[in-house]
Amino acid sequence: MLEIHQFPCLSDNYGYLVHDPESGETAAIDTPDGEEYLRQAAAKDWQITQIWNTHWHPDHAGGNAAIKSATDCLVVGPAEVEKLGTAPDRVVAHGDIVMLGEWDAAVIDVGGHTTGHIAYHLPDAEIAFVGDSVFALGCGRMFEGTPDQFWASLSRIKALPPATLLYCAHEYTASNARFALHADPDNAELAHYVERVTRCRAEGRPTVPTTLSRELCTNPFLRADDPAMQQRWGGGDAVATFAALRAAKDSF
Repeated sequence: MLEIHQFPCLSDNYGYLVHDPESGETAAIDTPDGEEYLRQAAAKDWQITQIWNTHWHPDHAGGNAAIKSATDCLVVGPAEVEKLGTAPDRVVAHGDIVMLGEWDAAVIDVGGHTTGHIAYHLPDAEIAFVGDSVFALGCGRMFEGTPDQFWASLSRIKALPPATLLYCAHEYTASNARFALHADPDNAELAHYVERVTRCRAEGRPTVPTTLSRELCTNPFLRADDPAMQQRWGGGDAVATFAALRAAKDSF
């Protein structure tokens, strides 16, 4: 089985190292802090052999150069990563497959937060690394994309098997929970989820990864196609409702 090492980075990022014991390969999922990734890998006695970037923002690809210099690893990511000065060794897009040992990861277009944002879904491990496209009880701010693009991206995530563990990149859940309760106040399952989140954070425990099945029932952005949400937010369809929710969150 794959081993996943999760650790805090910067102010609210999570770093992820994914290790395949069979091949000895280790993938760094994004690189918010290159030196911290190298320290964490050394503590596990793992050698970073690949970087899988989800998008170009510096808190996701800013550590590429330091890790590449130290390990000569293969940098994989969307073309937009070249905005930071160096293109990935392998540019990937929706439908491509990347490998960690014998493990397949499907590249999914999840543009919206940035235009070229991608996610990595490992179906045999029932996990997905989704960057800033979706969070526990939230989604990324729409810096570059459009509502229809972002909703199409979230629909691709919604279509994954419900048991999929979503490894998102930030500890934003408590903040997201406050907006979710505002957006969907009659959702009893959401209320229970928020209680759990509150306990986790009070005890200093992470709230991610989360399960897709839980998010499908409680994340207001993934529920923009629900008639009750559309009636509450006046969208009329999923794209308009998503746009209304995203705009409301931006000013919440």
